[in-house]
Amino acid sequence: MPQKAKQLTISVINKRKNVIYMERRRLFIVATAALSLALAGCKDKQKDYDATGTFEATETIVSAEQTGMLVEFTPSEGDEIAAGTEVGLIDTTQLQLRLRQLDATKAVYNSQRPDMQKQVAATRQQLQKAQQEQQRYKELVADGAAPSKMLDDAKNQVSVLQRQLDAQISALNTQLSTISSQSTAVEAEKNLLRDQLRKCHITVPTAGTVLEKYVERGEFVAAGKPLLKIADTHNMFIRAYITSSQLQQLKVGQHVKVLADFGGGQRKEFDGKVTWISSRSEFTPKTILTDDERADQVYAVKIAFENNGEAKIGMYGQVRF
Repeated sequence: MPQKAKQLTISVINKRKNVIYMERRRLFIVATAALSLALAGCKDKQKDYDATGTFEATETIVSAEQTGMLVEFTPSEGDEIAAGTEVGLIDTTQLQLRLRQLDATKAVYNSQRPDMQKQVAATRQQLQKAQQEQQRYKELVADGAAPSKMLDDAKNQVSVLQRQLDAQISALNTQLSTISSQSTAVEAEKNLLRDQLRKCHITVPTAGTVLEKYVERGEFVAAGKPLLKIADTHNMFIRAYITSSQLQQLKVGQHVKVLADFGGGQRKEFDGKVTWISSRSEFTPKTILTDDERADQVYAVKIAFENNGEAKIGMYGQVRF
């Protein structure tokens, strides 16, 4: 073989070797990348929590207890309100006027109350004098200085005056009893009005955050109409679902970790306590994920925790046993 042809053949062979080497290197890089992705995927599937759920809070709807114009109503959505805080007032004009009217009525009844001692004083004095006469005639009759008829007349006079006194006292007691009953009825009605006046002052029964506001100042409200909704966002809980295999890992009073998921890998950890475990199973809700996706039934649990303001109602969360 001529030298020139031999060199050409060697050059072609070397080029083919380079192509094969580059192809093998490319395949190696692709395989390595695929393996890395597979390992990363396996790592992602290793969850560091045992159950998931959403955050909830105890919500309270404050309703009107009286009917009337809402002359004051100060809360706004998002306000933090302490328990017992007055947030509104229903018009009290008619109730105040009625209360004054009852005060005047009670004063009239009290003015009609008789003075028993003064009204029976005259009869008592007459009875006392008649009793003295009776005693004097008794002594005279005993000494033979007066006829017995005078003693009988004196006894009869004492008896008549005693009956008159008893009748007066009975009539006065009846009058006093009637006036006392009327005064008691007025006082009971006043207490009823005072209670209605108290209910005109709208107060929140528990501390919390105003979630919704249903009315505005100046509106006419009826008794029972919802005015606002508040929620205790300081003491919250997460409602999660666990499988039957996880049920033996939890008990009421057990301390667990609650994780608030803010997305993007950002989470906040809270100390939680199991407060309730459902006594019956239910079919897996569509929006709930469990560790065992083959499970058809799960158990609901409530886990309470103290919120620092970061966790929000409806936010997605996780639980670690």
